[in-house]
Amino acid sequence: MKKLFLFALLVLFMPHNSFGQKLIQGHKWETIDLSFTTKGHIEKPFQVEISCTFKSPDGSQLNVPGFYNGNNEWLVRFNPNIEGIWTSISNASVKKLNGIKHVIKVAPAKKGVRGGIKISNTDAQKLIYEDGSSYNLVANEVDWLFALDYGNPDLTKTKTLINAISANGFNQIIMNVYAYDLDWKQSENIDPKWDFGSKKEIFPFLGDNDNPDYSALNVEFFKHYDRVIELLEDHGIVAHIMIYVWNKMVNWPEANSEADNMYFDYVVKRYQAKSNVIWDISKEALRYGYDDPNYITERIDRLKRLDAYNRLVTVHDFDYCEANPDKVDIISAQFWHSDIYSKMLKLKSQYPNKPIINLENGAYEKCQYDIFLDSNYDNPISGIERNYKCAFAGTYTSYYWQGMAWNIVIYDPFSEDVTVQPKFEYFKYLQDFLDKANFEKLQPSDRYSSSGYCLANTEDGEYVYYMPKANSAIAIKGLPKSEKLQIQWFNPLTGEYTEPYDVDFKSWLILNPEFEGIDNVIIVKLVNRIKK
Repeated sequence: MKKLFLFALLVLFMPHNSFGQKLIQGHKWETIDLSFTTKGHIEKPFQVEISCTFKSPDGSQLNVPGFYNGNNEWLVRFNPNIEGIWTSISNASVKKLNGIKHVIKVAPAKKGVRGGIKISNTDAQKLIYEDGSSYNLVANEVDWLFALDYGNPDLTKTKTLINAISANGFNQIIMNVYAYDLDWKQSENIDPKWDFGSKKEIFPFLGDNDNPDYSALNVEFFKHYDRVIELLEDHGIVAHIMIYVWNKMVNWPEANSEADNMYFDYVVKRYQAKSNVIWDISKEALRYGYDDPNYITERIDRLKRLDAYNRLVTVHDFDYCEANPDKVDIISAQFWHSDIYSKMLKLKSQYPNKPIINLENGAYEKCQYDIFLDSNYDNPISGIERNYKCAFAGTYTSYYWQGMAWNIVIYDPFSEDVTVQPKFEYFKYLQDFLDKANFEKLQPSDRYSSSGYCLANTEDGEYVYYMPKANSAIAIKGLPKSEKLQIQWFNPLTGEYTEPYDVDFKSWLILNPEFEGIDNVIIVKLVNRIKK
């Protein structure tokens, strides 16, 4: 019996077992590529339909579409959300690719792997990972990230930049699949090593941007894009993928044409199995006359039919989100208003069942070149203040550095020849603060202060206040009865926390700023709460 048992195990775990099934091993929430190949000429390989039906250990099924990967190879990407033994069978329009079976042994998730981003089950305006842990979004826009190391599989420049971004608390990068160049005036003295616009060798179709061949896609472009997405995944950074962009001089195929649909479907099929993906149909989707709301709606519906993993989707256009809130999972705004706190607070009230992110809040931190002359707030301190005001409204926000957001990408931002370096560290302190304050449990409230801004976690008796530098004091009031309050100050420009101290509390407390000349943050906790 012992020998029979060992023989059965050997048969089960051979790469090709006696039932013709191929064995693959992987981990929960990580991408597994199933490869399918055939010989001979295949006409229009991008039009070949292939998918796999996966059966999970609990009996549920998942149907995932595949895509052409060049050299007569098709891939179906699988991202298991349950550990144990899965099985799959292929279905394809090419007979030789049809009916191929796999057995996938899924081990527990590796340390630090938490799955995709989803809406919280307890607060529809907050985001979490699949494992239930909080995801306090702090985004950074790098539109031309795809271009830094095109043709260099080592991703030398990309790694330098991503290391700097990751080390400073950013956990999402807003990025294009492809962009070509800008049509607005910039400095004339820009070092060419930082300029990634107008690169003819980079194009998602055959040909180039000036002379496109829309008959097929450039698989090498997407293999490079894979490496970039995987690098972000290794750093725990979500890729906020904008599938289109209309104002970056891209020679797109006609909307709804065969080439347009081929490109769109391919992007969705190729990247849906990546846990670190959020979809964005297009940057500034309803501007520049390329399309209309019906086209964006059709793209969303098309994406949702293709995406077996139901990754979150938004549209970088508030006009569309405002008119079609039920079509998006996240409301994206682009508000530059001086009173940014009130504007974002109104949005939070207007869309109680949607997370809200201000993708561009008007703060475009300056670099050593003139990149974006329309910036309303290019001082790094004014920029971080606007980000805190968005956070204290209970919403998410993003960061722009002019030396990185567009075609000019200073990929080594802290090198000696960068004379105006970005204040990434401000966002490291912001991320640390959001984690420390349990942002996922906080809600904005005007009940507990006569000035400044307040986030409250009434269940746990924790309150966080933002005191603008214009304030000479802040009044804390209306808290539940407590013998004492624990007070701790936070400096958003240095990341410094003071030692917490207790004060007697009845119903009203006046506090003067701990840090002069800057905005202050105060963390308040009830001590010895008096029960009614």
